[in-house]
Amino acid sequence: MALRDRFPGHIFSTRGWGLLGAGAVFLLAAQIMGRRDLLALAVLLLVLPLLSLAGTRLLKPRFRVYREFNPSPVETSALTTVRLAVARAGAGTGHAIMDEHLPARFGESPVFRFPARSAPGGTSRYEYHLRSAKRGQFLIGPVTAEFSDPFGLSFHRHAIDDGDLLTVTPAAVQLPETGLAGARGQDGVTATRVRANPSDDDVMTREYRHGDPMRRVHWAATARHGALMVRQEESVTTPEATIILDQRLAAYPHGVFGHGAFSSAGRPGPAGTANADGHELLTSDAFEWAVTAAMSIAAHLADRNYSLRFLDSAGGPAFRHSSSAPDPEAEEYTGASGLQAIAESLAAIQLTGPHSVHAPRGRTPQPGRQSGTAANGAARAAFPGPAASRSRGAAGSAATPPAFDDALMDKLSAHRLRGPILAVLGHLSPAEARALSPAAGFGANAFALLVTDHAPDSVEVPEVLEALRLGGWRAVAVSARSPLADAWAAFDEADPARSAAADVRRGAGGRP
Repeated sequence: MALRDRFPGHIFSTRGWGLLGAGAVFLLAAQIMGRRDLLALAVLLLVLPLLSLAGTRLLKPRFRVYREFNPSPVETSALTTVRLAVARAGAGTGHAIMDEHLPARFGESPVFRFPARSAPGGTSRYEYHLRSAKRGQFLIGPVTAEFSDPFGLSFHRHAIDDGDLLTVTPAAVQLPETGLAGARGQDGVTATRVRANPSDDDVMTREYRHGDPMRRVHWAATARHGALMVRQEESVTTPEATIILDQRLAAYPHGVFGHGAFSSAGRPGPAGTANADGHELLTSDAFEWAVTAAMSIAAHLADRNYSLRFLDSAGGPAFRHSSSAPDPEAEEYTGASGLQAIAESLAAIQLTGPHSVHAPRGRTPQPGRQSGTAANGAARAAFPGPAASRSRGAAGSAATPPAFDDALMDKLSAHRLRGPILAVLGHLSPAEARALSPAAGFGANAFALLVTDHAPDSVEVPEVLEALRLGGWRAVAVSARSPLADAWAAFDEADPARSAAADVRRGAGGRP
C-alpha cells in the first residue's frame, strides 16, 4: 500500500496547507537569520491549523436524523420512498455536504447540502427513492458529512447517525383458482356441521328466548322437546391451513450463494461479494423460488380467510432462524396483520443446517469439480469475520433436528383434518419422501411442491413423487425456472382415482 493511501484524503483545506507551508518557510528563515519574531510567526502559522484539526475531531457537531421508508416494509422490485429529516441538536452554524451511505446494490449514494434552501423550523428535509430486486434486510445510512473549522483550515468527515434497516419482502405471485378449498366455499369458510370434528357449540336449536322472531321456530324440535325451540344461527369456523417450508441446506445443494458460500454456478464467490451490498443471506435460486411460493400460497389462502400455520421440516416454527421475523417462535397467523408478519419473516429467512449433496444413483461426480461441502468450506475460509461466523452457525450445526419425524407428525396431528397441508420442499431422498408420506393423512388435502433444478436428470425424483402420492399427497416437481402459477395449477391434474384412495385412507384414521 502506498504511503499516501495510509492518510485520510481530506485533512487540511488549501488554506490550511498554505499556512503550514508558510510556517515551515518562516521556521527555516528564523533558523537561518536568528530572528525570534520570525520564529513566533512560524509557530503561530504551524499551530493554528493543528488546533483547527484537533477541534474538528473533538468538537463534533451534533445532529438529529429521522429516516422514514414509505412503504415499509417494501416488496421486491417495488419502489420505496426514503424521507430524511436532519436538524442540529446543538449550537452551530455553517454549511456541510452530506451523503447517505447505501449498499452497493442501490447504486450511488445521494448527496445533499445542509441546511437545505427551505428548512422550516431549522429542519432540512430530503427525499429519494430505492428499489431492490432481492429480498432481505439492508442498512440504509448512516448519513455522513464533512465539517470544517470556522477558519476553513481543516476538514473532518464522520457519521451523524447509525442508519436504519430497510426490510424487503418477497412479492407474492397471483395464483389461479384450484380445488384446494375442497368442501369450503369460495371464501374459504364452512359451516360447523360439515366439520369432521364438531365442537360443543355446534347445536342447531335452542330454547325460545323473549324477542326471538317466530320465523326461527323449529317445529320438529319443539314437538320432540315439548318446549318452544328456535333454530340457532349456524356458527362458521375459521378455515385452517398448514404450510411446511423446507429450509434445510441439504435440500438445496446446487447453486448456493450468500455469505460468499457459492456463486450461482456453484463456485466459491470472490471475497467481499457477500458484504458489498449488504445481502448476506445463505440461499439459492431454488430456495428463492420456494420462498416466493410460500409467500404466494400464504397470500392466496389469506385472501380466502384461512388461518395459517407455518412449520419447518422438523415441526418447529418455520421462522425461528429468520432475523427479520417479528416473533420468531410464532406458528399461527391470522388476517392481514398475520400475512404482514409472514412477509416480514420471509424477508431474511435463509438456509440452515449441515450441507450435504444428494448424489443421484448411477451418476458420479464430474472430474475436477469440488463437492458442495468442500466448496462451502473453501468459501467460508475466504470470509473470516462476523459474516463467516454467522454462516458457520447457520450451515454447520450438527445438532439440527431430524426432518419429517414424530415431532412434525405430532404437530400435524394436533390439527387433524382441519384444513389442507401444503409443503414447499427442496430435493428429497426416497427415504425422506417415505417419512413424510404419512403426514398427508392429517390434512383434508395434502399438496407438495418439490423444487429441484435437476428433476429431468435425476432418477430419484419419480421415486420420490411416487412415495408421496401413495401416501395421499398431490405432488409436483418443479425447477427454479418454472412459473409458479403453472406449478400451482398442476395440482388440479392429480389422478382422481389416487386422490379418492387417499381420501379413503385418511377417513380410516390411524397413524401409520
